[in-house]
Amino acid sequence: MEIANPKFNDRQMKQIRYGLEAGLDISKYANSKFNADQMNEIRLGLCDGLDVSKYADLKFNCLQMLEIRLGLEEGLDISQYADPKFNDRQMWEIRLGLKAGVDVSQYADPKFNDWQMYKIRLRLKRKRTLKNLLMR
Repeated sequence: MEIANPKFNDRQMKQIRYGLEAGLDISKYANSKFNADQMNEIRLGLCDGLDVSKYADLKFNCLQMLEIRLGLEEGLDISQYADPKFNDRQMWEIRLGLKAGVDVSQYADPKFNDWQMYKIRLRLKRKRTLKNLLMR
């Protein structure tokens, strides 16, 4: 099948074609305002049956979309970080904290940069591990 639309570049067209070939609802990402990498993240979420409405938004760049998609795949509460006020590295730290079961509310604040979040997350994780060991 040959698809051509001048409002999409080659990389965007490739994502649309991949979606059509997979039988996906390409209307979720066939928007020329999304770049090909954003389209890819949305397409991958559709392939996994995820609710892409949580991140199929121009306010997120492709790396932010990736972090939200991974959180959805992992069954995490993405509401803690699916906000454009966080950059992708901050989202990554919050997602890792959620995976580790730490209280991310202690650092899920855009006033902390990703390095600060990393240090807080590790401190909380160590504290949680120590508490678990003491409870045995």
